[in-house]
Amino acid sequence: MTEKNTDDKDVKVFSLSTCSHCKATKKLLDECTIKFEFVDVDLLEGDERKAMVEEVKKVNERCSFPTIIIGEKVIVGYKEKDIKEALGL
Repeated sequence: MTEKNTDDKDVKVFSLSTCSHCKATKKLLDECTIKFEFVDVDLLEGDERKAMVEEVKKVNERCSFPTIIIGEKVIVGYKEKDIKEALGL
């Protein structure tokens, strides 16, 4: 399986390890063979977690999950159509 290059867009997912919408988002990206980074914020501790929460709040004030960043676009929640559109699929 080859990974598609999404026009050099970085794809980052801020998620929670127990969140079904977060799991669905990661599964969708895997199925689309998209290379992405993810952070399960709830598995971080102390200052590392605090710093990551602040990073999420910069793009999503409500700090809800999943928060997906595709290039310059921010998508909050599992929105398959929006995610695929942002990826150019």
